[in-house]
Amino acid sequence: MGILTILNWIVLITMFSLFGSWYARKYNKPDALIGLYVAFVLISNIIAYKIAMFDFGFITLFATSATLVFSVTFLLTDIVNEKFGRKETQKMIFIAFITQIAVACFIWLAISLKPAPFWPDQEIFAKIIGFAPRIMLASWIAFLISENADAYLFSWFKKLTNGKHLWMRNVFSSIPSMALDTFIFVTIAFYGVQPLWTLITGVLVLKWLVGIVDIPFMYLNRWIMCQEPYTKVYGVSGS
Repeated sequence: MGILTILNWIVLITMFSLFGSWYARKYNKPDALIGLYVAFVLISNIIAYKIAMFDFGFITLFATSATLVFSVTFLLTDIVNEKFGRKETQKMIFIAFITQIAVACFIWLAISLKPAPFWPDQEIFAKIIGFAPRIMLASWIAFLISENADAYLFSWFKKLTNGKHLWMRNVFSSIPSMALDTFIFVTIAFYGVQPLWTLITGVLVLKWLVGIVDIPFMYLNRWIMCQEPYTKVYGVSGS
């Protein structure tokens, strides 16, 4: 996967957030953003087992196939935090966490059911859709710590800057939270099994790349939620 393809995928994945912001503006509720957030988190859990290669031309990185998808969850928490506040953001995180537990239980149930004698794909089904216990545990621990850290940091920077400098709270909440998530998840999930520093480097660089690409989307999402030009609502000095 080349650099242009990677960037195209990041933009495509991030564009789903625009629907959530439109919904938030129309109904003044975070329902769609919560739905997208939960969907991104759940699919990330399922596809995290595969380690993919990302070829930038001048460097090749290795990361889980969930990296590009999960990274956008930090944008979604920031959007909800910006519009509805930290408490609503933490409710969203809690909902996503409980949903992860529910999905893991349902998948375990499906795998444990005795297959019909004429259905030959039980092993393939279990291997593809089943969660590796270490990866599942790593994902849950990293998720709770990093996503709540992002929520707290974003809210703190917003108060510190009196609601100005959106890019600052977006960047300085997401970047350290992404790093925290990466170190916790990769260490717990792959210690003694895969090359840790290779994966940490690859996952972290990709997450930060997503974070940079998502900065203009943060402004666009806020503009959609306000339905007025940024300079009219917040003033030029707030940029």
